[in-house]
Amino acid sequence: MSVGSTERLTIDVYYDAADQAATMADDVRRGLTAPQKWLPAKYFYDERGGELFECITELPEYYQTRTELAILQTIAEPLARAYGLGDVVEIGSGSSKKTTALLDAFDRAGELRRFVPIDVDRAMIAASARGLLARYAGLQVHGIVGDFMRHLSHVPPPLGRRLVVFLGSTIGNLNEDERRAFLRDVRGLLGPDGRFLLGVDLVKDVATLEAAYDDAAGVTAEFNRNILRVVNRALHADFVPEAYRHVAFYNREHDRIEMHLQPETAQLVQVRNLDLRVTIRPDETIFTEISCKYTRETAAAALAEAGLDLAEWHTDPDGKFAVALAARSVTP
Repeated sequence: MSVGSTERLTIDVYYDAADQAATMADDVRRGLTAPQKWLPAKYFYDERGGELFECITELPEYYQTRTELAILQTIAEPLARAYGLGDVVEIGSGSSKKTTALLDAFDRAGELRRFVPIDVDRAMIAASARGLLARYAGLQVHGIVGDFMRHLSHVPPPLGRRLVVFLGSTIGNLNEDERRAFLRDVRGLLGPDGRFLLGVDLVKDVATLEAAYDDAAGVTAEFNRNILRVVNRALHADFVPEAYRHVAFYNREHDRIEMHLQPETAQLVQVRNLDLRVTIRPDETIFTEISCKYTRETAAAALAEAGLDLAEWHTDPDGKFAVALAARSVTP
């Protein structure tokens, strides 16, 4: 661990370039040698992937980002008045753009004391921290550079009443075991009177869901293929991204969108850093992402399983997206 600190800014590093490289090597080896080949969605996000995702959030088909932001802007002031929350932990913080709606309201209420962003990108944490320190005169920022599935135990104890924030429907990218473990870790962060704010995408008509992940402009397709470019660069592989078709569909049995890459013709891929050769046939795919969709009932059940009670449920007028507020159950 390395630690950088100034009077109002601390950044603790638990996940550096060497850790990322080792994790990626293990993930790619396991994923490409599995019967159903897969690559973790977290590898979409190099610089180009981040740019593509920003473009996705502005597409007419992709309602999630703007809808979630509108809900946050509506509920921020009531949350500030009702709960006296001043210690905000954001998991998977990125640029923290949407979270600013909450921080503004808590600051106006005179409660805001500290912001704890958690992300794998130290540069992103440092850049967003600089902006937030300039925006809020009394704010402390304690950044955690880490993987939220591994490093939540390093979050400092609450400084007053805490709000843990997990936005963007990122919960939908976790399988059942991952979600269960993650939510139990979140429960441990809250303290006795904290709250958990969770963004969830909702079950809705299939056409709307599939369009959000297979837009007419092809931006999501390019975003999906970008994962192959990330592996090429990091592990000296020779994927030909243009040889793969973007496949996105709604799996009704599991209430989730699945994204895959499927080659048009058989592909022989070498991953030189792993001394690995893999053939990918045109009748198989590389599974790159799940995005689980929820109802109020299934979201409440997932929270309850981790010892969290659903306290508030906020949706847009069309019922496309929800922001859930949860608290610790009396008994886990």
